Amino acid sequence: MRVFKSMALWFDSGVTTEPVPKEEFWIIEWTRIVPLIIMHLAVIGVIWVGWSPVAVSVAVAMYFIRMFAITGIYHRYFSHRAFKTSRFMQFVFALLGASAVQRGPLWWAAHHRHHHRHSDEEEDVHSPHQHGFWWSHIGWITTRGAFPTDYKAIPDLVKFKELRFLDRADLLIPVLLAIGMFLFGVVLNAIWPALGTGGFQMLVWGFFISTVCLLHGTCTINSLAHLIGRRRYETTDDSRNSFLLALITMGEGWHNNHHMYPGVTRQGFYWWEIDVTYYILKSMSIVGLIWDLRPPPKAAFESAEAPAAAAPAEPPAIDLPSRVQPNAVA
Repeated sequence: MRVFKSMALWFDSGVTTEPVPKEEFWIIEWTRIVPLIIMHLAVIGVIWVGWSPVAVSVAVAMYFIRMFAITGIYHRYFSHRAFKTSRFMQFVFALLGASAVQRGPLWWAAHHRHHHRHSDEEEDVHSPHQHGFWWSHIGWITTRGAFPTDYKAIPDLVKFKELRFLDRADLLIPVLLAIGMFLFGVVLNAIWPALGTGGFQMLVWGFFISTVCLLHGTCTINSLAHLIGRRRYETTDDSRNSFLLALITMGEGWHNNHHMYPGVTRQGFYWWEIDVTYYILKSMSIVGLIWDLRPPPKAAFESAEAPAAAAPAEPPAIDLPSRVQPNAVA
């Protein structure tokens, strides 16, 4: 019966709301993660489908489009509410975020807010300092305790029924995207055979390879961004700033900046701290799709004597300021 219940969760992740007992929290849910395993194994299909410039280009484009969906939408909007938008655009954003195959918007936001409350403490399920590198990178999402969505952590989001639907049917958009990629390759092969692509090649490159790279690129912030890089702010966790990770994740690598001031839209505070996600969000604000982008406070640029209290007051359930020691700027 447990296997059948796990299989049912592939299609409706909210089919059960039973709390996970503490003694079962860290058990790997093998049936539940079959889709994750299949997604990784499907990458091997490149041996048979080969490659083409158009397929590789689509894979790269899908990586960065959906990386923005994670960084700008799931993270900065749903998790931290760092800007505002309309309900319609919120739903469009949620659809784009769901295409990244990293569960639904409510699940993602709830887990991230929990991370900020307990960053690098024992309760932080993806802290490399508490649980090791590989567990913080990918292992934690395979556990029985990680699958439920904590609605109590996201009262501002759970009231939207369309978001609850996307959160429960979190495989719907990825499956539709995979089918779309296959059909896209079929059409290209029919009307422009000189491109040398086809349905299965586009499926492997445009969906599976792109999605797996996207997942592990995102996971570097959970793992590597707490291990490598420099610390501008002496927060009580071990978050760090990394130029390399910022390039991979379109600006999320400025992780120490973010943990010091989690409620701001911009994570690269200085001009040399490349933050492509912020540039896109700023452009969207210019045309009126989003508004009220929260800038870094003046204290972010001041000397070590600037008190932590200079950070702007934020709703704690959303912005979850990091715990900061005296003399916050290192």
